[in-house]
Amino acid sequence: MTVVIELGWWWIVYVGFLGLGVMGQPMALNLARAGTPLVVWNRTAARCDPLGAAGAAVAADPAEVFDRATTVFLMLADEAATDAVLGRGTPDFAARVAGRTIVHMGTTSAEYSAALESDIRAARGGYAEAPVSGSRVPAERGELVGMLAGDDDAVAAVRHLLAPVCREVFDCGAVPGALLMKFAVNLFLITMVTGLTEAFHFADRHGLDQRLLRDVLDAGPMASAVSRAKGPKLLARDFTVQAAVTNVLENNRLIAEAARKADLASPLLDVCHALYGEALEQGHGSEDMVAVLHALEARTGPAPEGLV
Repeated sequence: MTVVIELGWWWIVYVGFLGLGVMGQPMALNLARAGTPLVVWNRTAARCDPLGAAGAAVAADPAEVFDRATTVFLMLADEAATDAVLGRGTPDFAARVAGRTIVHMGTTSAEYSAALESDIRAARGGYAEAPVSGSRVPAERGELVGMLAGDDDAVAAVRHLLAPVCREVFDCGAVPGALLMKFAVNLFLITMVTGLTEAFHFADRHGLDQRLLRDVLDAGPMASAVSRAKGPKLLARDFTVQAAVTNVLENNRLIAEAARKADLASPLLDVCHALYGEALEQGHGSEDMVAVLHALEARTGPAPEGLV
């Protein structure tokens, strides 16, 4: 008979999760609710409260997450935040990543991810990319689409952990294949939502019934989960965030840079970049991406009298 004596939290095989923003918090909650032994940290501590209530351990700082976890998910804002929690460029880095699998879920440049993998593997750690496609609502429902890249051992360590978060996960080969795949997906998303917004703006300025536009779109071949989520928001001028203008603009920048490095033309993306930049300058950075409507309305000018 085998007897396990509990000496404290360290005998549990924890999964770490760093970054509990608009996407990270519901993703981590789905892991916790699925019974994953989870230890979490977020720069704004209050974002950890729902995780604590769901049974996750809340760490005092990033170092504690690495001390307690064998696999650590990073859902962080940018490259600087990722380097900071890893202690990259400091003596802490090797101690934090050695013997652990680090899972990069945020959106950064492909070059950054490839360099990070090299540094982590040199420090005897494992590394996988696992960006996701979807916004806040699919994140809450555990219906994101995952893209996974890395060596076989890292991918095997991560794949089963994504089950409570993603309805499907696709293997994308070696790093940075998953990030590049996400860029291709997001290029379509950004241009599609911008086009949908422009269609509603067109209907508005022609005095058309925008509810009828929504119904026609829903009934036709262009209908999608995205149009059915964003159409009602445009109809109600509801700019509560699912995917923020600021984040869309940063994604747009990264995709455009990747296109330039490959000598690719991206004319639709370039127009979108200008429009989202204008929406940001107008003060709509923290609103949902359909707030690009404000940039379109500003370019058009005031509506004729009597036309709402």
